[in-house]
Amino acid sequence: MEDPLSDVFASLNVRTGSLSGLAASGSWRFGFPVHEHIKIAVVLTGRCWLAADGGDPVELRAGDCYLLAARDTFELASDLAAPLTDGVAVYRAAPARIVRVGAADELLLLGSSVDLLDSTVALLLAGLPPVSVIRAGTPQALAIAPLMRLLLDEVDDTRLGTSAMSERLTGILFIQAMRALVEEPVRLRGWLGALGDRHVGRALLALHQRPGDPWTVAKLGAEVGMSRAGFAARFKDLVGLPPLDYLQRWRIHAAGRVLRTSDRTVASVAAEFGYASESSFATAFKRVTGVPPARYRDDRFATFEGPVVWPDVQFRVGTTAQVP
Repeated sequence: MEDPLSDVFASLNVRTGSLSGLAASGSWRFGFPVHEHIKIAVVLTGRCWLAADGGDPVELRAGDCYLLAARDTFELASDLAAPLTDGVAVYRAAPARIVRVGAADELLLLGSSVDLLDSTVALLLAGLPPVSVIRAGTPQALAIAPLMRLLLDEVDDTRLGTSAMSERLTGILFIQAMRALVEEPVRLRGWLGALGDRHVGRALLALHQRPGDPWTVAKLGAEVGMSRAGFAARFKDLVGLPPLDYLQRWRIHAAGRVLRTSDRTVASVAAEFGYASESSFATAFKRVTGVPPARYRDDRFATFEGPVVWPDVQFRVGTTAQVP
């Protein structure tokens, strides 16, 4: 039986970036503009500082994993007082995937990126702070550690299948990191945080398991033991959308996954997800994704220009930049 987090991961249209690393010593401070991807990295040895979007610097130590979803700029540094250097230029000039700064390897940091290629990106970014850290020694970090050892092997020794192995390991690392964040005792805001709410989380589960049901707000409230008004207010407060608006958007994303992974007719998919006619489905589909169902099926890596469908999130999609 699927759950909302698994559903979203399955429906994401993603491309993972190539592995890169930083082996550094001495005093340094690199600044980067934000690229339209989520960066995942682990500090394997040493320590450094990370700051994003003008926020307070966070100290990272060996074994810490971080997920970066900054929207403006970010910095990596060994010394917060060091002169700021263009990090993009440093990475582009490096002859190998491990960028070396200084004579020794006091710090070893390894990471990759996940590019989210369509509007589902907003569903995740709406719940993520600019920097999320999974601290060493926690059960979540211990689950991630074996993945990082495998990734380090791929960086150190280029072998047959390295590219495919790195891509798959990065995808697994991304899912593991997202699971760790959802399981944190400090509640995230937005959709990710709503998964942990006793009532709204159950409602999300019901919507994802039975998206084609003729749901009403009253039925959803009854499903989780709340009044219609109380449920509607709590759902919107946590998720950021009224329940039926969320349902419509989720139906479209789930239907899009079916269209891209099967040869079923548009009409049959429309019926499965609760639409009375193919035309009403096509209208709703284009409103959410910006393109009609047939184009969505045929152009898997298109960058759609339709409206942002999740609230209060500004984003761009479809880049290929590989620096941090």
